Formats: sequence, C-alpha cells, structure tokens
Amino acid sequence: MTEKVNPQPTVVRTSRGLSIAGTRITLYSIMDCVNASWPPKLIRDWFSLTDEQINDVMDYIKAHRSEVEAEYQVVVQQADETRRYWQDRNQEHFDRIAALPPKPGQEKIRAKLQARKAQRESA
Repeated sequence: MTEKVNPQPTVVRTSRGLSIAGTRITLYSIMDCVNASWPPKLIRDWFSLTDEQINDVMDYIKAHRSEVEAEYQVVVQQADETRRYWQDRNQEHFDRIAALPPKPGQEKIRAKLQARKAQRESA
C-alpha cells in the first residue's frame, strides 16, 4: 500500500496568518473550537471541511502547538483591543441614540422591550 503524497500543504501562511489552503478559514478560528473542547468531527462540520483537511489541521496543531497557541493569543488580544477601541469610540453615539425619544407608533413595542429587559434582569 502506498502512502498518499500531498504536494500542496493544507496549512499555509497568508496575510491573515495560518490558514487552511483554498479557504478563508484561519487556524485561529479552529483554535477557538479546539480550546472549547469541540471534537474534530464537529469542527469539520462547522467549517465545512473535508476529512483530510481537518486531519491535517489537527496534526499541524498537535505538531506545532506552542507556536500556534502563541500566535492565537496575539490574535485574541488584538481582536479584544479592536473591539474595545470601537466600543469606546462609539459609546457617545450609542448613548445619544438611546436617549432619543421613541418614534411615533413605537410606544407599544418599546414598552414590551422594557418589560422583557426588566424580566431578564430580575431572573
């Protein structure tokens, strides 16, 4: 029996970082699932990968765990910083919108929304 030789690697480095060749899926997205203890079959199905792709990705992560984890932590930190930046930048705008009076005809839906919020907060 001959072993299949794949001349094209499944895991490649792109401008987005470590990615699955031929897709826009990064290993950092896969790492979210791995760190959440998802089984490989669920990850495969979630990202619509082939058996070969998920096996290659899991093998790559296993072989290069410390490097992948270090890059993953940088990506997570950058994403958090970006989220906080935009939240802070837009907070005044969000507050201004929240303070606007309801548009005519929306009184009932706003009252229902407020009741749901109060119910959720008391639970």
